[in-house]
Amino acid sequence: MTEQEKVAIAEGSITSKALEDWADQRMGQSLEIRNIFNTEVSQDSIRHFVDGIGDTNILWRDAEYAKASPYGTLPAPMNWLYSVFPTWTPQGLRGVHAFHSGNDWTFHRPLLVGDKIRPELSFVGIETKRSEFANVIVFTYYRSTFRNQRDELVAETYSWSARAERKSARDRGKYSQYTLPHPWTEEELRKIESEVLDYRPRGSEPRCWEDVKVGDELPTLVKGPFGITDMIAYCVGADPVGLKAFGAALQLYHEHPAWGVRDKSTGALEPIYAVHYNKSIANAAGLPQPYDVGAQRQCWLIEFLYGYIGDGGWIKKNYAQYKRFFYLSDVMWLKGQVVKKYLSEDGEPCVDVETHALNQRGEDIMAGYSTLALPSRESNYSPVKARLAHA
Repeated sequence: MTEQEKVAIAEGSITSKALEDWADQRMGQSLEIRNIFNTEVSQDSIRHFVDGIGDTNILWRDAEYAKASPYGTLPAPMNWLYSVFPTWTPQGLRGVHAFHSGNDWTFHRPLLVGDKIRPELSFVGIETKRSEFANVIVFTYYRSTFRNQRDELVAETYSWSARAERKSARDRGKYSQYTLPHPWTEEELRKIESEVLDYRPRGSEPRCWEDVKVGDELPTLVKGPFGITDMIAYCVGADPVGLKAFGAALQLYHEHPAWGVRDKSTGALEPIYAVHYNKSIANAAGLPQPYDVGAQRQCWLIEFLYGYIGDGGWIKKNYAQYKRFFYLSDVMWLKGQVVKKYLSEDGEPCVDVETHALNQRGEDIMAGYSTLALPSRESNYSPVKARLAHA
């Protein structure tokens, strides 16, 4: 990149004083959520969201089909909550880049058309670690809750983000050895596209607890090659940061100068969030190529789990750690295995699964585990209906 092509991005430093002030101001505090996108579960908001993550499951798309499901009406998948807001915020530490790094969810109640969702966010911790990526990484921890119009707890999650100095990341160039965009052959691309199109979610055929065995493999879900439109579609469906245009955006950048970056090729001010679709801004943050959003990646994981459990199953817990970046042109193979089968303390038939997301370089870029509640043939138990009964 020439000097003329480089963008001037806000640069901040991680100092002991900055961390102390930051913690004093925010630790244990409820934080303002500036970027709430969806507040009501509607047929339109569900459709926009599942289009945005590429989820073809008919349960979220066809109200008549959903009436015959255990939900009895059109539900939203629980990852729809990421379209309310992404469960963390990059507040504080001006000019220090933020990377969403993981979520640990507990899902309590279904999301149904007509529900109104109110989120809350609190700052609960800071941890500093040495890093190969940018010398020092500061992990910040949050707790988020989502309540419905009856003030019932729908879901809660702990999330964490990594904060890194942009100059340190550029200087270290940890991922500069990658060949990007990936040099796919036409034959490889046709094979990947065939795998994508061959995938079918479980749907209305129950996956009963009695039929599952420890060691069972979950059907693989493929995402990619990751393109710019895939990224734009997620912004349309979930809008993680409150993207704005023209005057509305310019007002924001004038109020918060560190949030805007001048794109040398267009002259336009772009948000820091453009690291996910603008190469020059991604380079300025120390990355070789635009990359996915953390919440977006966990949305794909939750889609993968719904595809396994079918319409009658329930995701009780879902944990994922984002270990490496997923760049434009990359492909991800989501895989999982049943590692435990048991009755929970309250007698619910459950399985635990270990999950991984492998890219074409053989790297596991998202490791996780989840607890799934399944229907039981012998006891005629439905985890979805059980939760609706308590609503």
